[in-house]
Amino acid sequence: MAVADWERARRRMLLDGTVVNLNTGSGGPLPRPTYERVTELRARLARAPMEFLLREVPALLWTARETLARFVGGDPHRLLLTTNVTAAVNLVAASLRPAAPGEILLTDQEYTPMRWCWERMARRRGLRLRTFRLPAMPAGPEEIVEAAVAAMNPRTRLLSFSHVISATGLVLPARELCAQARRRGIVTVIDGAHAPAFLDLDLDATGCDFYAGSGHKWLLAPTGTGFLHLAPGRLEHLEPAQVSWAYQPPPDSGPPDRRDRFGSTPRLRRLECEGTRDICPWLAVPESVAFHDELGHHAIDARRRQLTDHARRRLTDRHGLPAATPSDPALSGGMVAFRLPHGTDAEKLRRALRDRFRIETAVGDRPGGPLLRVSANFYNTEAEIDLLADALTELAELPGP
Repeated sequence: MAVADWERARRRMLLDGTVVNLNTGSGGPLPRPTYERVTELRARLARAPMEFLLREVPALLWTARETLARFVGGDPHRLLLTTNVTAAVNLVAASLRPAAPGEILLTDQEYTPMRWCWERMARRRGLRLRTFRLPAMPAGPEEIVEAAVAAMNPRTRLLSFSHVISATGLVLPARELCAQARRRGIVTVIDGAHAPAFLDLDLDATGCDFYAGSGHKWLLAPTGTGFLHLAPGRLEHLEPAQVSWAYQPPPDSGPPDRRDRFGSTPRLRRLECEGTRDICPWLAVPESVAFHDELGHHAIDARRRQLTDHARRRLTDRHGLPAATPSDPALSGGMVAFRLPHGTDAEKLRRALRDRFRIETAVGDRPGGPLLRVSANFYNTEAEIDLLADALTELAELPGP
């Protein structure tokens, strides 16, 4: 697509013109069609709650489920809608009962709340939590697989890893990792918070047991949109976090995995139903998928790589900040992280970028030192990345070009 086409796409986004948003990795803004759709749905809910919830939602909910399943390469009968990845992973961790003694295996780069989730499960189930070190800058996917396989042993009951590492944007070879785990009888749980619309997903082909994803990042869906996709036979292993009306399906509900009159299946609804609440974010997912499809996944991916390549040129080549994300397309996408000088106060820098320059980006302390992460999406521009580089120079965090 030409620059003018990306400018038109940018104008179709709800963006604060006073802020440079280089942080889609934390949360994406909404396309105008999605915002208008979720707002219209909430207006219908507000005007006639029971008409909407009882008579309109079922068809809308199944359409949303089918649309999202197609987009991520999954089966709508095994796609559970959730609020976010956190809710999905916690549901799995609270439900599974791996045999003890044994261990849960994680990478050393997992998102902190997810690590806490598995720590709690380990305590409750009498298991050990263990991590293995990911290569800092792997030469290829096979190096990651080798590190994981070396860490597996007969005591490993469950392997959980991020499809895309939050801190750096490193993409892990999910299919290969799941295949290795499956050969050893190890259950796999993937944290796919960054993956939907960031990667070209085919969840059925990935081969994992449980895959959790979020829509409020790269898919640009409303906040409150998440999912859990399950391998065949895994739904019956889960227990709902809350007991509500769907806990005991009505007699006329039919087979447990067949579409029902509620826009779900009895088994899915048992896990989704939490009483009366606003599920309009789920129902607006088709608009975000349609927006993404219209622009084209491969076109968006190419534009993101143009922007991250520009960020590498400005921050690494001209300013000497080492990249913490490989450039290999098999290992990276629209996020690139840079190592800041040791001694950098990450929180102070993040506040200064936001308060003085109106730049929203992720800056955080990591075990290997402070990192700055640039999450560039199609609505960003090279000029915005230049502004970040100039701001860092002015803040004396970088030498001049």
